[in-house]
Amino acid sequence: MKKSVHKNEADTDNNNADGVNSDTLHAAIVQSNSSNQIATTYRTDLFTRLVTLSPSLLLILLILPVLGGLISVILPAFGWVPALETTTFGLQGFKALGQTLGLKQMVALSVATGFLSTLLAFVIAIMILATFFNSPWLTRIERLLSPILVIPHAAAAIAVGFLIAPSGMIARMISPWLSGWELAPQGILPHDPYGISIILGLVLKELPFLLLMALGVFAQPELGKKLRQQYQVALNLGYYPITAFFKAVFPILYPFLRLPILAVLAYASASVEMPLILGPNTPPTLAVTIMQWFNDVDLNLRIKASAGAILQLLLTGSLIALWLGGERMVKALCSDALVNGKRQYKDVIWQKLTASATVLIIGFIALSLIGLLMWSLAGYWRFPAALPEQLVLSHFQSALMQISTPLFNTLTLGIVSTLFAIAITLLCLEAEHLSNKPISNFTSLIIYLPLLVPSIAFLFGLVWLQQLAHNQAAFFNVAFTHVLFVLPYVFLSLASSYRRLDKRFATVAASLGAPPMRVFFQVKLPQLFAPLLIAMALGLAVSFGQYLPTLLTGGGRIATITTEAVTLANGASRRTSAVYAIIQMGLPLIGFMVAWLLPKYFFRSGVR
Repeated sequence: MKKSVHKNEADTDNNNADGVNSDTLHAAIVQSNSSNQIATTYRTDLFTRLVTLSPSLLLILLILPVLGGLISVILPAFGWVPALETTTFGLQGFKALGQTLGLKQMVALSVATGFLSTLLAFVIAIMILATFFNSPWLTRIERLLSPILVIPHAAAAIAVGFLIAPSGMIARMISPWLSGWELAPQGILPHDPYGISIILGLVLKELPFLLLMALGVFAQPELGKKLRQQYQVALNLGYYPITAFFKAVFPILYPFLRLPILAVLAYASASVEMPLILGPNTPPTLAVTIMQWFNDVDLNLRIKASAGAILQLLLTGSLIALWLGGERMVKALCSDALVNGKRQYKDVIWQKLTASATVLIIGFIALSLIGLLMWSLAGYWRFPAALPEQLVLSHFQSALMQISTPLFNTLTLGIVSTLFAIAITLLCLEAEHLSNKPISNFTSLIIYLPLLVPSIAFLFGLVWLQQLAHNQAAFFNVAFTHVLFVLPYVFLSLASSYRRLDKRFATVAASLGAPPMRVFFQVKLPQLFAPLLIAMALGLAVSFGQYLPTLLTGGGRIATITTEAVTLANGASRRTSAVYAIIQMGLPLIGFMVAWLLPKYFFRSGVR
């Protein structure tokens, strides 16, 4: 009996103990869930705030360096340079600039090469679109020209220079059987005083960019469908293909190409790499001369360099105004032609001319790349032999022994600047989704600001600011400057893919209790796997090709593949220059190959 009583008491005590433990455990679980909910809310609020502030951060990131750089160029140009103990405002810089020998030739060369190269690239791109619109040949041309887009300007200039040189591939192919040359002739190309070599290099480099920008417009579902329908209606009404394109498609297409064209015009008028490799030396273009003044050991020349940068800014602005004025003039002159009912304007002749020009351009590009590869492997190669007598790898071996530091700097700068540009771009696009409003037209224009303002102008100002702040972090300065040029391309690459995301997936995830940060990382980003890789490859390609930002903001202390290639192109052997140009082209090409192959591998693995 006593045992039974003791047993019941023990059971009661155990049950009470279990009850206490159960209550304690339940309270702990509730407290843990509450803590997790608070932490999740905090993270969600922090993420949402970061997303909301990202468009403003984007504007600050692009506006302040450019405008600050411009202001810091204007002040030295008018004599205010505390570092040189000059604080009296005046026109000393502009007076010194006006006394420069050959200034008119520099200005004329910059204006002519910038405007003519942009005009030719635009006309050829539009004629290719008009001739092959809705044709499978347009896709084939796109595939052939797309790789040229990732080739840095310096490498493209080296390849073109090897092709048109007096002992280049063209001269070798026609000698001696056609030209009768047993020795290399005295040609004016490259480095001709008229800028023909510069125009040729810029046209070949910018043509694929404009063509792909136009094809990107056609790739938009609704707009592309509308344009093709209008084109087909025009064909059904008896219009010839090229006339149908210019009357039904081009008026709608052109507004979408305006900003890319102006960006090309701004770059071409103030380019440094192309004129430095292909242009004349006496005198060079204005941008090249400004760079030489700024890098001179005589610091007083920086005042004249600042005045020259202001002049370059005015020249580029004048060319942009000239282009916009030309738009209005062409619109006024051709408005009647859009509705006059005329079905054709010698379309057959224009088709044949455009087809011939397209074949010539593709052949020219292919031949320049083949010549570049041959020079990198050539042993003894006398003129006028079309092929080298022997192929060797010694040029690559010697280059690889010295390339470790420039290669490390190139990859590190590219990765850092690209990842930052992708992060700020994704946050801005996520802000669009959360607010259900597209970014403003002002923000869209600001994204192009580093491309529309000549880099030769505001980069000098950035360097002045860095020196005034006694900032010696060369790597940080270069990486930050690379972001300014990488960000516009990354944004343009990701924007269309992000905006086409099906919002229903995010809505379902949110309805199941997922916070915005989890929806962003686990629902949206996996759908953007392939576009993110393409944007990363494009950002790396842009960063790899930066010459002037790396040279100026790094103060010559950060050597990259591009800076080494440009230096070698002006003084080293042709074979060494070819090796560096091929390495410079190979880096972005590897990036795009990975971006193309990796999604196929993952998607195939997912299907299995």
